[in-house]
Amino acid sequence: MKNLFEVIKTIHLTEKATILGEINNEYVFKVDKRATRPEIREAVKELFGKTVIEVRTCNYDGKTRRRGNTAPGRDPHWKKAVVRLKAGERIDLV
Repeated sequence: MKNLFEVIKTIHLTEKATILGEINNEYVFKVDKRATRPEIREAVKELFGKTVIEVRTCNYDGKTRRRGNTAPGRDPHWKKAVVRLKAGERIDLV
């Protein structure tokens, strides 16, 4: 995985992610399913210019959905990364 823009897809803004950012200086990203922790660390370092202390990842299965009267479908599987930055560094989300 070489392209940094493919490693980090979006920032994942939820109430829990906001609290993590305020208290622990952690940010939550949706990342590519095949991305590894070192790749995520390098992507944050290159894209945002910040020092990463820790990266935690978690894989999620897509939810099963029933759309109308058709056969059940499924949302895509996805991967979440929680990235802790060095004390005093922040990512501006605006």
